[in-house]
Amino acid sequence: MVLLAACAEPPPPRSVAEFLENPIVLEAALVRCAQNRDESRYEAECVNAREANKLVAAREEADRRADFEARSERKRQALRRTQEAAATARRRAAEAQRRREEAAYLAQFGEVLPDANPNAAEPDTGNAPTAVIPELTEEPSTGSDANYSGELTEPATDAGNAPAAETETPDDLNEIRDELRRRNEE
Repeated sequence: MVLLAACAEPPPPRSVAEFLENPIVLEAALVRCAQNRDESRYEAECVNAREANKLVAAREEADRRADFEARSERKRQALRRTQEAAATARRRAAEAQRRREEAAYLAQFGEVLPDANPNAAEPDTGNAPTAVIPELTEEPSTGSDANYSGELTEPATDAGNAPAAETETPDDLNEIRDELRRRNEE
């Protein structure tokens, strides 16, 4: 008899932890509890199944939110990189425009900006005007100068008021330009 009485007792209700460990048992319990809601509303196993279902839904929501935040962060970083690249491109375009305007302005006076490429074979003189000093081919006629010997003692170095193109820049200036170029590349 004792043996029969022990077999007749119903098993204890499953706990929330047991339902969380085994989602198939949780789903079966939820289906069984949903079939007869009035009778199973306060049944311990159904209460535990509903509580486990709420915890599973909360976990899924947290995972979904974390995934959404990760995707949003990746999009923000991509947008930030795009904006930084656009700003860099604008700065470079403005610098190139400034250099073109400066070169055009200096070309009016016969000066040429040094080439941005330090590996260039020879500096570009652009449209800088140059003065042509003719060679003396025949002796000038004796005029009012009695001491004139007919030879030029010094070559003419003065080009009058014609500007001379400066082809070499001081080393200090090249070092400053290299430093600025290096900083812009960073």
